[in-house]
Amino acid sequence: MRVTQGMLASNSLKNLSNSYKQMGKYQDQLATGKKITKPSDDPVVAMKGMFYRSNLTEVEQYKRNLSEAYLWMENSEAGVEQVNQGLQRVRELTVQGLNGTLSESDKSAISQEIDQIKKDIMTVANTQVAGRYIFNGTNTTVAPVSDGGSGAPQAAFNTNNYNVEVSRGVSLKSNINPENVFSQDLFNTLQSIQESLGGNTNIDLSGLLGKIDKHTDTLSAERSELGARYNRLEMIESRIDQQEVIATRVLSDNEDADIERVITDLTTQESIHRAALSVGARIIQPTLMDFLR
Repeated sequence: MRVTQGMLASNSLKNLSNSYKQMGKYQDQLATGKKITKPSDDPVVAMKGMFYRSNLTEVEQYKRNLSEAYLWMENSEAGVEQVNQGLQRVRELTVQGLNGTLSESDKSAISQEIDQIKKDIMTVANTQVAGRYIFNGTNTTVAPVSDGGSGAPQAAFNTNNYNVEVSRGVSLKSNINPENVFSQDLFNTLQSIQESLGGNTNIDLSGLLGKIDKHTDTLSAERSELGARYNRLEMIESRIDQQEVIATRVLSDNEDADIERVITDLTTQESIHRAALSVGARIIQPTLMDFLR
């Protein structure tokens, strides 16, 4: 086949165009830090990137869910501790009230303090976190305890589990059973102690002391169960953190450009391009017009 001057010039220009394209690719990689800027650059990398990014997004969502679970458990623990302190104080006051040497005014003062503790426990039972009642199961929009207008607490708890998905296929209960901490029986006991010390002689105060101990034991058992779930939540968080590191690394390996290699390739391509320009200048011979100048 006869090779003409036009063919040489055409091939030279095509090769120069490809060289510009290759340098443009390396410059894009340097600017973005990514191997590709559009799916057509490498469909396999693009497809894997979609999968890896979806996996990373899922892990990040589970981390947000973990934060919600921590929020519920830590606030629940704080509430249970406050109730426990209140019951311990009620027990001390009840023991004092059983002292036969106390005057009626002394008993009245103790009765008033117990009333304040009772109201504080009611407030704890109606704790809101981010606008939700955390001690009312899944019915988070309704306060579980009211005073009925008489000062005697009326409790109506939802005891359903408030579950949070903390990992794929794993949902963890994030609330406590409010009946084990703020039962109606507990409020009735506190009300009876208050009334007994307030002058109601028909109420057996010594019997109520045993009820306080029973409520404290039930509360302690619920608190231990909450602590066990908190420990599991920490283990799940540790595993999720590892998954996030792995997912981020895999995504980076798939999409991120090797900057040092790109710089080397770009430098090499620039040298090749300069050589191609030099050769092209020789191939494209002077025309008749150049001789007529």
